[in-house]
Amino acid sequence: MNYLEEYEKWCTDPAFDEETKKELLEIRGNNEEIEDRFYKELEFGTAGLRGVIGMGTNRMNKYTVGKATQGLANYILEQGTQDKGVAISYDSRKMSDEFSLQTALILNANGIKTYLFEKLRPVPELSFAVRELNCTAGIMITASHNPPKYNGYKVYWDDGSQIVEPRDKEIIEKVREIRDFKEIKTISKEEAIRKGLFNIIGKEIDDKYIDTLKKLVLNPEIVKKEGKKLKIVYTPLHGTGNTVASRLLKELGFENVYVVPEQEKPDGNFPTVDYPNPEDKKAFKLALELAKKVDADVVLATDPDADRLGIYAKDSKTGEYMTYTGNMSALLIAEYRISQMKEQGLLPKNGMLITTIVSSDLAKAIATNYGLECIEVLTGFKNIGAVIKKAEENKDKTYVFGFEESYGCLIGDYARDKDGISAVMSLCEAAAYYKSKGMTLWDQMLKIYEKYGYYKEDQISIVLEGADGAEEIKSMMTNMRNKDITQIGDYKVITFKDISRDYVKNMVTGEEGKANLPKSNVLYYELENNAWCCVRPSGTEPKIKLYMGVKGKNEEDAIDKLSKLKTAMDTLVRNA
Repeated sequence: MNYLEEYEKWCTDPAFDEETKKELLEIRGNNEEIEDRFYKELEFGTAGLRGVIGMGTNRMNKYTVGKATQGLANYILEQGTQDKGVAISYDSRKMSDEFSLQTALILNANGIKTYLFEKLRPVPELSFAVRELNCTAGIMITASHNPPKYNGYKVYWDDGSQIVEPRDKEIIEKVREIRDFKEIKTISKEEAIRKGLFNIIGKEIDDKYIDTLKKLVLNPEIVKKEGKKLKIVYTPLHGTGNTVASRLLKELGFENVYVVPEQEKPDGNFPTVDYPNPEDKKAFKLALELAKKVDADVVLATDPDADRLGIYAKDSKTGEYMTYTGNMSALLIAEYRISQMKEQGLLPKNGMLITTIVSSDLAKAIATNYGLECIEVLTGFKNIGAVIKKAEENKDKTYVFGFEESYGCLIGDYARDKDGISAVMSLCEAAAYYKSKGMTLWDQMLKIYEKYGYYKEDQISIVLEGADGAEEIKSMMTNMRNKDITQIGDYKVITFKDISRDYVKNMVTGEEGKANLPKSNVLYYELENNAWCCVRPSGTEPKIKLYMGVKGKNEEDAIDKLSKLKTAMDTLVRNA
């Protein structure tokens, strides 16, 4: 069936309600729009669903959400774990509350117990709830940091981590087996409650989550003392973060927390930002204005589902607020926590620091300095969660810290996804600790570079939307994969890895081997002089992503090297 036939089916089939048909009839004659909505099905991939909200097979709507949920329900029933239940949370995006209720009731119609949060809550609290309630799975309705027109559907398994191989493929297969929307089971909320299947959760999980985080504070007395003086500006960017963040900071003893008033309340339109992403400097405009007004020490922002954290900190020499990349903020937390754990005799001998292949090599230097094993995994925090689970099962390694460059880290094993709330807590604790030493967080960041070397990283996203864009991305990856690239900019290529083929080639000796990583559409180039590049298509957005990193003699040298490598890599991929 081609896209026009599929469109006509949605406009006429009794399976689709009148509201759906009305929306679709309004675009009749607009072939470009119709093609974009119907040229493919919104795929339930390894990260779940994510797409533009609207009617059509390639959109986030009650039909695509229903199909995904029925497929997941069939999988849970096949596993025989339906009595353990499923925890469900959602963020502030359009349709999030409707999709979360629909998801719960479809699971209930299949005899599966659900625990739905009373109101929106962050991703990390959902991950925590799955473990705390001993659920078989968890679902988060969110499109994370995407623009307002998007929503999404992330699936977690019983360890609180997003689904990984082979379970992700098995669930995807169950979703694909749903060929007709009539297969989706339904039940009324009243009947589900009567049967004991539909349950609401809230404050009791908040309390346990917050208490768990508070126990991870390493210097509570310093926090109480300096927390009276430290000034913090925080924005949840209209998302879930402030459902717990302000309460947590207050209970720890931080008395001067200023939440950006225009961005405090949840709002799926994200009216004050173009893009609700703490990676985007423009998202900090109002927070920085407030910071200058109150003379804040640190400025923090979480994305709508509060798994990512962005930060600015004051430079004591210039008085300017300095921005941090995701690598910088995570490794600032890592250096603080690991150094304090060592000082307090809490650092395990079999400890591990987990990072991703596109994150800063500074992680390796910190791990080596403290005698930790540094483990690299593919992009995606679920891969970090998988390593934690394996170590827990084998009882051979102890998790200390994990992060990825995309503004996310996890300071303990209480959850299995990146946690912007605990990152807020940890950075505020670190700010209090360094303030007691007469330093700002920016002063400490510079000390880290002086100690380990000037590591700098960046990335480029080439956005290519629609069916033609998807083909162009595929072509770029194929062309890069088939080229014997021996030089990128000023750097010789030492090693080339094609993760999708489990292939490694030493470009100096010609020796070939295996990458020993799960197969993924990723190309990695290890360069001379501690530099590297990586290329991969995004799993959730219509873009191809380029990552690169260097190590310089000083900050200026690192910035110059990174700029040149970035230009070289961009040119190479676009001309592939």
